[in-house]
Amino acid sequence: MKQLYVVTGQAAFHQLLQKDDAEEQDMLTIPDLIRKKRDGGQLSDDEIKAFIQAVKEKTIQDSQIGAMLMAIWLNGMVSVEIKALTREMMSSGEVMEWPDEWKNFMVDKHSTGGVGDKVSLVLAPALAACGCKVPMISGRGLAHTGGTLDKLESIPGFKVEQSREQILEILDSVGCCIVGQTETLVPADRVLYALRDITGTVDSLPLITSSIISKKGAESLSALVLDVKFGRAAVCKDLESATELAQMLVEAGNGLGIRTAAVLSGMNGSIGRCVGNSVEVIESLETLKGNGPDDLMELVTTQGGLLLVMTGLVSDLSEGRKQISEAVVGGAALSKFQAMMEAQGVNSDTAQRLCTTNTDYYSVLRKAKHQLELKAPADGIVLEIDGLVLAQVLHRLGAGRSKAGEPVNHSVGAVLLVSIGQRVTKGVSWLRLHYEDPALTPDQRNHLESALTVGTDQKIQTQQKCTLVEKILPKKYAY
Repeated sequence: MKQLYVVTGQAAFHQLLQKDDAEEQDMLTIPDLIRKKRDGGQLSDDEIKAFIQAVKEKTIQDSQIGAMLMAIWLNGMVSVEIKALTREMMSSGEVMEWPDEWKNFMVDKHSTGGVGDKVSLVLAPALAACGCKVPMISGRGLAHTGGTLDKLESIPGFKVEQSREQILEILDSVGCCIVGQTETLVPADRVLYALRDITGTVDSLPLITSSIISKKGAESLSALVLDVKFGRAAVCKDLESATELAQMLVEAGNGLGIRTAAVLSGMNGSIGRCVGNSVEVIESLETLKGNGPDDLMELVTTQGGLLLVMTGLVSDLSEGRKQISEAVVGGAALSKFQAMMEAQGVNSDTAQRLCTTNTDYYSVLRKAKHQLELKAPADGIVLEIDGLVLAQVLHRLGAGRSKAGEPVNHSVGAVLLVSIGQRVTKGVSWLRLHYEDPALTPDQRNHLESALTVGTDQKIQTQQKCTLVEKILPKKYAY
């Protein structure tokens, strides 16, 4: 009996060796993986894991990473590949842990980028006022899109770099924080993101999806809402491509166990009337004091309402919108924003001054050396203000950056003095530009002036709709 056992054990051992040899033969090298994806093949979970592990451990050349990114850009990824890529990127670094009593109320949002998008500054404190915990990890502006961190850093003393321990403390005392990505959070994404920018693969939907959702997954969220923009000033130029991206994001988020919804919103003009870091902070504070523009409040209440539904704090979107609106208009969100500023390094006197009614904002925030008002060229109705043109000129004047790490001028910005559908007369001011030296060039001025379209009553039907939200996915959350 003993002899039989030994023989059986030896046979099993040889079978195991043969199995290991076969598996080793099946394991492809990095060039093999690149060729497989280049030729339209589907990568297995283990192959994607091996690729991300090589990225994390720096055992792969940048040129090889770039080749894989281009192969993905050319051939796309199926759902199971996107889920595997997202999961492995999330697991490449620290995954945050929260107290058990918070776990059903950990929420965040993400926007695919727009002009004048200051939703986070209003939404995070409003959600905290409604009982949520909001560990909002945000980014910086690149090209024509503004960055939440740049806006907040226009407030003297505001520190966006916070350790995990500090984030935990701020969430405990305030309920919300807005911080930058830590060194230990999704390190693989930091490598891929930098190389996507220089390899022409930024607009790959699978790579966008895995980048966004892996970071949100590392936050250990219970609910996530995504604001997917479409239009001239957005990554997605039409509703169809935005819907494709939104569905991909929602599926990837749910695949990580996060209740996920998407809001598809138009991005042809700007959100609110202010574009630029300091002026957007001012508009955000005015919104928190109950004086916000309708389009900004629509986005805040819709996204916030969805998160309240997904956490079970309200039964439907209508009630969620109402609670978020009351938190903003009633002042509870403003109190949270003030507490967040102080918790993230702003002097208490400074924070209080910014949150006081009828304050002089420029006694705290930097004001540009020069202001210039542009005049309407004719009588008529404002049919359109091209947000992309506005953002591109401001970017060249210093409000944005062309590559990561460049400084921005927080004082550069623009304030719209008219709104879509408003009747104007020739010579009335429609835009106030805040800029520093050097002066605005004639070409830049002409470009700015081209952003305004004034028409007659007969063309009023072509004006933008008053609402920005086009649809919500999944549809069950829209009711």
